[in-house]
Amino acid sequence: MTTIHSTAVIEDGAQLGRDVVVGPYAVIGPDVVVGDECKIFAHAMVSGRTTLGAGCEVHPFAHIGGKTQDLKFDGGATYVEVGERTVMREYVTINCGTRDGEVTKVGSDCLLMTYVHLAHGCVFGDHVIVSNATQFAGEVTVEDHATVSGLCAVHQFCRIGCHAMIGAASLIVQDAAPYFITSGNPSAAAAINLVGLTRRGFSEETRRVLKSAHKLLCRSGLNVSDALAEIGKTLPDLPELAHLVEFFKTTQRGVIR
Repeated sequence: MTTIHSTAVIEDGAQLGRDVVVGPYAVIGPDVVVGDECKIFAHAMVSGRTTLGAGCEVHPFAHIGGKTQDLKFDGGATYVEVGERTVMREYVTINCGTRDGEVTKVGSDCLLMTYVHLAHGCVFGDHVIVSNATQFAGEVTVEDHATVSGLCAVHQFCRIGCHAMIGAASLIVQDAAPYFITSGNPSAAAAINLVGLTRRGFSEETRRVLKSAHKLLCRSGLNVSDALAEIGKTLPDLPELAHLVEFFKTTQRGVIR
């Protein structure tokens, strides 16, 4: 059964699924769609053209779907879409897009801890974990199973690859490679994310190959083109390695090494 506190504000037009809980003084805007079994806690706000998948949690004083802070915004329909079972803790802010039709998107089973900010047009995959007070500028892409520690700042248009680990208080101004640990200010790719890869069931062979690729890309002194060529000649053809190579080949800002 859906439970709405008497002090909550649900504007006309909002769509709430089954068994939704809305706490005291929460506000849900007229263009919002809230999936089944979501929990909107006290003083939280969901506004704009926002869709929350089933089982999401929006904790006190979070604001999901606020207007973009990009000064180029001149109107139009912009969106926030959040997948299923994603948790947005206290004071999290997720802004709508800037361009007409642009979507800020967060996948399923993500955890955004206190004071995390996602600017316009960010796209997050599934199972992403972000610790307290990390800030993402506009149009950042974060792939599945990435973990970003607290107090980080991520520059606009950067990408963070799948299964990457970003160390605390890091400044990310270029792409952070999948499967690697990237940390510092200035940041560097220190090693592969061995603990994370092991916990997620990557084979010993895959971890060995990724470690060899990291050595060629980040420790050998070779430039990126020569390192990628050497990877192609000396390492076995694995899907994880192919993704890593493609990530380097498609970068627009360069990849942190």
